[in-house]
Formats: sequence, structure tokens, C-alpha cells
Amino acid sequence: MLFGFDISSISAIIGTDQYIAYFHNPHGIVQGAIGSALAAGSVVGALMAGPVSDRIGRRDAIAFGCLWWLAGTAVQVGCNGTGMLIAGRILNGVCVGITSSQVPVYLAEIAKKDKRGSIIVIQQLAIEWGILIMYFAGYGCSFIKGSASFRTAWGIQWIPCVILLLGLPFLPRSPRWLAKVGRLDEAIQTLAMIQADGDLNDPLVVAEWEEITFTMAAEREAGKGWRKFIKNGMWRRTFAGMSVQAWQQLSGANVMTYYVVYIFQMAGLTGNINLISSGVQYALFIVFTTVVFFFIDKTGRRPLLIYGAIGMGICQFVVGGVLGSYGTYLPNGLNGNLSVRIQVSGAPAHTVIAFCYLLVIVYALTLAPVAWVYAAEVWSLETRASGMALASVANWLFNFALGLFVPPAFQNISYKIFIIFGVLCFGAAAQAFLTYPETAGKTLEEIEELFAPGAIKPWKTKVGGSALEAKIEDVRNHGLKSMSFGHGKDETEAVHREVV
Repeated sequence: MLFGFDISSISAIIGTDQYIAYFHNPHGIVQGAIGSALAAGSVVGALMAGPVSDRIGRRDAIAFGCLWWLAGTAVQVGCNGTGMLIAGRILNGVCVGITSSQVPVYLAEIAKKDKRGSIIVIQQLAIEWGILIMYFAGYGCSFIKGSASFRTAWGIQWIPCVILLLGLPFLPRSPRWLAKVGRLDEAIQTLAMIQADGDLNDPLVVAEWEEITFTMAAEREAGKGWRKFIKNGMWRRTFAGMSVQAWQQLSGANVMTYYVVYIFQMAGLTGNINLISSGVQYALFIVFTTVVFFFIDKTGRRPLLIYGAIGMGICQFVVGGVLGSYGTYLPNGLNGNLSVRIQVSGAPAHTVIAFCYLLVIVYALTLAPVAWVYAAEVWSLETRASGMALASVANWLFNFALGLFVPPAFQNISYKIFIIFGVLCFGAAAQAFLTYPETAGKTLEEIEELFAPGAIKPWKTKVGGSALEAKIEDVRNHGLKSMSFGHGKDETEAVHREVV
């Protein structure tokens, strides 16, 4: 939710008289710098996240990120100008970079294979609830006079961070990370608690522990340092994880999130009607991402990524085409707002609003949650923390570039920006079809095989097909004598050695 809070902490404020007056009507590159500062900090945070997560664990890395959030929010609340506001958003961005990369890793490593997609979708839902709550909190604060309006709104950002910090100690550590750092007794017992209510001898626990230890032993023979991200076909996973995050940004959907107020002004909506209409899209986000929760592990990842990108591309073409065909050019901007230089009215305006909403719906059903799910699944145990950090770097680099580029683009190329995003959406669909194998219904260890040299072609892969059930049945029929052990570390390590 803190991630979502920061996304909309600026979008509900940028159109208010208090913000425009205090920060001297920021527009173009200045507003772009304010909007993209979060992404700039997130790139830094994502680069830090991998080494930090491997060193102290996924759970504690999230707590480390929260400390940056507390500092950044304090700077924003006390800002005395554009420079301090940008600095505060950069500090908040460091937190978002760490948490946005490591929360999916943590969730992927503790979830059952047939629930992994749904579990990670919960993360996207929480982001969207944060966006919605913060947006309308900002809308409410817009009725406060003076700078107290945006200071109060930004101060509310402390709430989810404090709740997260207080709740983290009650969550389990990742069993895969525990195994990776040699804390085998904790790893097995945590795995048993997650998968079988603490039953160490449950066949599912035995079979999954066997997979984890076997894969872990093989990976330790892999290359060290950054070579491990390209060696032995690993480049395919690196390419998939980073590109799916890049395409999520290049689809242009986040332009709707950050600058929907401007777009709706192009459609003739002003004042409170604009703010409320803009807030509706965040409600749509939540409703349709909730729908994804129930079918993502049945439908799979590939269809959602392919058809979602195509649907979004069509929406972008319609919005751009209507604005270009029916729009009236405003050389001096709308009421002095140089980011709004074209406007439509009547039926064309209704079409723009409708397809903006439709784009958000398609995005909420597809790329918004699925890109985070897919990026968290494709890595090996040895590379997952740093790999997901790389994927987040790709996400935030393009987020930063778009945040900086879009306000000047609204000024200089106006409706043509939507045509550009439409073309990019079709590019995303093409790459998803050609290079992304289906990962739903498979264990994290099995997903590694899909990217190995000579693996089945991505367009021939299907949902499910996991061999874990067969292993569970084999354990149930034949058993592993050594798995009848107590909680002692020596016995646990003996099992670990026998499995390897």
C-alpha cells in the first residue's frame, strides 16, 4: 500500500491551486522531474535490493526499505520548494525500489505452486488500494487552504509504512533463502509450516525439499558474479524478467495513473468533476485486479500478457485517433496549463474517457499484475533476489524515462504520444508470444528447465504439467527413511546431504 500511496500522492495534487501556487506552476521538464523522482530513487533502491536481500533475507530487506520511506516522507512534508520535494520523492523511491523487487520474490518463495500467481496478485491489489485511498485522501485535502493541503496528504504516507514495520516480525522467512544461507533446520521447519501445518514428514514437504536441495546444489556449480545472469542459457531468463517489466511501462498505462488529470482535461473535464472522474479509474483497477485473482493460475501468464497488450494497443490508438481527428489545438494551453494543448468535446470527449477507462480495465486484468508475477517466477534460487532487482531496475528506468518524457510530450506532440504507446503495445504482444514460456502450475525449480538450452518452444508450453505430484506420490508409496527425523540440526543436515 505504501507503494500505491506514493504513486497517487502526486496525481491528486498536481491540479490543485495550492500546489500550482506554492511550486510556481510547474510544467514541462520541471513537472516531469517531480513526477519521475520516485522512479529515479526506485532504480537506486532496486540496484541495492539484490545484495541486501541475499545478505539479510527477503523479509528484513523489506524492513530496511521502510526506513528510507520514513525519511523521504519527512522531507516531503517539510519541503520548502521543488528541490526538497524531488529529494523526498527520491528517498521514497529507494524504498519502493527495494520493496517492489523483493516482495514478489518473498511471495513467490513462500507460495504453493498452484497459488503463486494469486498470492502475488494480492500485492498488486494492495498497491491499487493504496492508490485509491491516497488519491481520495489527496482529494479531501485539496479543500484545505494553503500548503497544509499537500503537506497533510503527504504526511498520511507514514501510516502504511508504520503498519508494515510492526507486522513484518510476525511473518516467516523464506525457506528457500534459509536453505541458500545454510540454515537448514529453519528452512525445513518453515517449509513444513507453510505447506503442511508443521508436518515435517508430509509427502509434499519431502518432495519440495528434495527439489530445492537438488536445484540448490546444481546452482552452486554455476558461474559467480554477474556472469551467472548470462551463462548456460541464463540470459533467456534475464531477458524475460527484465523485458516483461519494461513492457509494463512502455504500454503507457501508467501515463493514465500519473497524468489522468491532464488527459481528462483534454476531454473537457475540469475541477472536482475531473478529480472524481480520475479517481474512478483507480476503483476500476481494484475491481478488475480482484477478478484476476480468481483465474490467473488457471488461465496462465502467456494469454494474459499477449492479449492484454493487444487490447491496450487498440485503446491507445482510439484515444490518439479521436484527439487527433476532433481535437482543438490550444497554443497557450488550457487556462495556462501548457501540458494540455488539445481539447475535444461532445461525443469525441466521451469516447476518450470511455477508452481511457477501458485501457485501465484491460491493464488491471493483464499486464499490471501479471508482469510482477512473471518476473518473480523466471529466476533461479541463486539469482532470484538480484534477478528480480534487475527486473525492477528495467521497470523503474522506463518509469523514470516516461515520467520525465510525458509532460513535455503532451506539450510538443500532443495526441501522437498515444499512437506511440499503441505501437509499443503490439511489440510487447509479439515478444510475449515468441519468448515467454508458460510458468503457471509449475514449481519454481521446474520453471528453470523451461529456459534451459534446447527447451520446448515458448508457444508450445501450457499451464500445469508439474512433476511434483508424481514425486509426492512416489514419496507416499516408497518414503524417504531419513525424513523421519526430529527437530535437531544434525538430523536435518543429514537429510539434506542424503537428498543432494
